[in-house]
Amino acid sequence: MVATALGLGEFIDASPSPFHACATVAERLLEAGYVNLSEGDRWPEVPGRYFTVRAGSLVAWVSRDGLAPFRIVGAHTDSPNLRVKQHPDRLVAGWQVVALEPYGGAWLNSWLDRDLGISGRLSVRDASGISHCLVRIDEPILRVPQLAIHLAEDRKAVALDPQRHVNAVWGVGAAVESFVGYVAERAGVAEADVLSADLMTHDLTPSAVIGADASLLSAPRLDNLASCYAGLEALLACAPAEFVPVLALFDHEEVGSTSDHGAQSNLLGTVLERIVLAGGGNREDFLRVLPDSLLASADMAHATHPNYPERHEPSHPIAINGGPVLKVHPNLRYATDGRTAAAFALACRQAGVPLQRYEHRADLPCGSTIGPMASARTGIPTVDVGAAQLAMHSARELMGAHDVCSYAAALEAFLAPEA
Repeated sequence: MVATALGLGEFIDASPSPFHACATVAERLLEAGYVNLSEGDRWPEVPGRYFTVRAGSLVAWVSRDGLAPFRIVGAHTDSPNLRVKQHPDRLVAGWQVVALEPYGGAWLNSWLDRDLGISGRLSVRDASGISHCLVRIDEPILRVPQLAIHLAEDRKAVALDPQRHVNAVWGVGAAVESFVGYVAERAGVAEADVLSADLMTHDLTPSAVIGADASLLSAPRLDNLASCYAGLEALLACAPAEFVPVLALFDHEEVGSTSDHGAQSNLLGTVLERIVLAGGGNREDFLRVLPDSLLASADMAHATHPNYPERHEPSHPIAINGGPVLKVHPNLRYATDGRTAAAFALACRQAGVPLQRYEHRADLPCGSTIGPMASARTGIPTVDVGAAQLAMHSARELMGAHDVCSYAAALEAFLAPEA
C-alpha cells in the first residue's frame, strides 16, 4: 500500500486517542503477518515480524539472522487536547458541565465552539481482576462555548483561563446520570465496575483533502499521527536490508515523555536488547550494535506561514508539498548532527524526494521532540525530521497532501538504505 493523504486521513479518523492509535497500527501489523508479543512472555528466538504494545505506545520490528545494527523511526501517538478531570460533573447556572483541562500545549482558542466526541480507556473490575477497554463516542455530546463578543472586556481578544474557560456543556438542568456513568453505559460496562477512566475529547469533523487542486490535507492530530502513519507505511514497505528496521511510537511526548511508556522510559532500550538476546546475542553484543544504529525522530515541522512570514528564519523557508524536512538546532532542541543529517539526506536521494532544511529563529524559543531524550537514553545517533504543516497544536491542522507520500518514502529509504 502506498502512503496517501486519503490513507492518512482514514488513519487519523480511526485514532482519536493514543490507545486507539496503537490499536489502529496493531490491526495493520496483524494484517501484514506481524505477531503481537507480550512483554511478560519469553520472546521467539526465530527471525520474524513482531510488535509489542505498552499502553499508548508500540514498538514493531523485523528481526533477522545474526547480529545487525538497528534503523529506527520514532514518533509519538499523543496530541494536545482537552482531557476529562477525575470528578468532571458540575452544575453551573443551570448548565450540565463536564470539567476539562488542557493536555500538552493545546492552542486553546481552537477548541472553542466545536462539536466534540469522547475517546480513551476505561479500567474496569471483572472476574479476573482488572481489564482495560477502549471507548469511543463519535457523537457531538460536548461543546466548549465561546464568550459572546458583546460580553468581552476586550473585543479584540479573550484571554482563556485553562481552569475556568475550557469546561464543556453537555446538557441543561439537573443531571440524571454522571458523565463517567454515561460513558460506561456507551462502552457496555456498569458504572460501579469502573475503577479508572482516561478520557479525552476529539474534534468530530472528519479529515479532508481540500484546496481547488486537492493539494492540502485538513485534519486533527497531524502532529504527530502523520509521522506514525508515514513510519508504519515505511516499515511495511521496506525491503530486507543489513539493518533491523524498527518502528517506535511513544505516548506522552507533548508533556515531556516522562512516564513508564514515554520516550524517556526503558521501553525502546528494553525491546532492542531483547531483540538481540532472542537472536542468540548477549548484552555485550547489544552494546556493540548501538553506535552503528540510527534513529530518525519523526515529528512535524513548521511550514512558513503566509500570514506571519516574519516569524520564521528568513533564509530557511519551508514549503508545503516541498518534501521532508530536516530539523537542526545548535542548542540541541533537535538531536541532529552532521553525521545523522548526512544519513537522512542520503535516504531522501535514494527515495527520489526533495529535502528541506529547517532552522528556528534564534530570538524565539524552540519546541523539542523525542529525538534528544531517546538519543541520550539509548546512545543511538539521531536525526530529527518531519513534514511541513501549519496550525501546529490547533484542534485542526493543515499539511500538504503530496508530502504524505514523500515523507513515507524517505522514512522507508532510511529504514532500508541501499548498500
